[in-house]
Amino acid sequence: MEPTTGLAAISAALLAMNRTREVRGVLQTIVRSARDLAGARYAALGVPDGNGGFAQFIVEGVSDRQWQAIGPLPRQHGILAAMLQRATPERLDDVRTDPRFEGWPAAHPEMSDFLGVPIADGDEVLGALFLANKKCPPGTVRTGPGGRCTFTDDDEELVRLLAEHAAIALTNARLYERGRELTIARERARLAHELHDAVAQKLFSLRLTAQAATALITRDPRRARAELLQVTRLAAEAAEELRAAVIELRPAALEEDGLVATLRAQAQVLDRAHPATVTFACDEPRALPAEQEDALLRVAQEAVHNALRHAAPARVAITLDRRGMGALLRVTDDGSGFDPEAVRRAGRHLGLVSMRERAIGVGGTLTVDSAPGKGTVVEMEVPGG
Repeated sequence: MEPTTGLAAISAALLAMNRTREVRGVLQTIVRSARDLAGARYAALGVPDGNGGFAQFIVEGVSDRQWQAIGPLPRQHGILAAMLQRATPERLDDVRTDPRFEGWPAAHPEMSDFLGVPIADGDEVLGALFLANKKCPPGTVRTGPGGRCTFTDDDEELVRLLAEHAAIALTNARLYERGRELTIARERARLAHELHDAVAQKLFSLRLTAQAATALITRDPRRARAELLQVTRLAAEAAEELRAAVIELRPAALEEDGLVATLRAQAQVLDRAHPATVTFACDEPRALPAEQEDALLRVAQEAVHNALRHAAPARVAITLDRRGMGALLRVTDDGSGFDPEAVRRAGRHLGLVSMRERAIGVGGTLTVDSAPGKGTVVEMEVPGG
């Protein structure tokens, strides 16, 4: 491979890795890129599980049917174990003649020349790339055993360079997924708290009111009727709170659909679920870093939830506009409004603290404009990336 061609291929591979944040997506990009860089027919990437096996084993060049026929994930033995234990590259003209070779399942494709490169972060081996059966480019002089092509010094150097960057991409992807798991845990804790505060209390009131109606139904039918009307109202409020919680628990398709489509879909769901009219408008802002899109989505959800739960609005409008290289999110409602300073003094935050922390965490700003009887406007601006 020519140097300029190799550098271009490495650059394309790095860009592809940086576009993906989920661990499995990064692993698939790494193994696919390594296979293309080295011109291999087969490629695999194994991530050790710490117990002599592999937590993940991604393959390229083997069909789904072949993979199913091969059977369970391989154990760490032979050359695979050596790769992970010694954390040094291995290049063999024929893996089958190596003393460490221990064979493979009957359905496994026949492999000969082999190139293995560890993916390491300092002393920690995150995984290893395994490549087999070098494909001969047109016009190549075949110098390997049996007239085959074999992996070269250039192949090893390119894959080694890819592995160094793959370690960074894989570490970042793991940190991203852990951060997302923590965010989900915090969101569920918040929802559990709100369910306890709102729904549980309403259900308790509902039970007491129903008991009162039962006691009054024979001796004071008129008061019993009034209590039953209260039961109906409380049941409707509890159902509304549960509906809102279910919508928030439903996973947002942010990574698959993008911020605009996700906000539009959630506005449509909320519009159907609540008496208030909920709308979304957007002028197609620039693509933003994933962490900023996630923060914008969460702030929009919190602001809309606050309006629907506390302000009894007739209308809630969500807008997303371009601001230079960044974006401006605005959530406006025509509900009862509130005095932000009075809320702060009373120790009730209405999610304002968490929204502000989300904005600051991604380099953005949050402003809240509200007054009793005047509705509320929540704005979050991010600079982009």
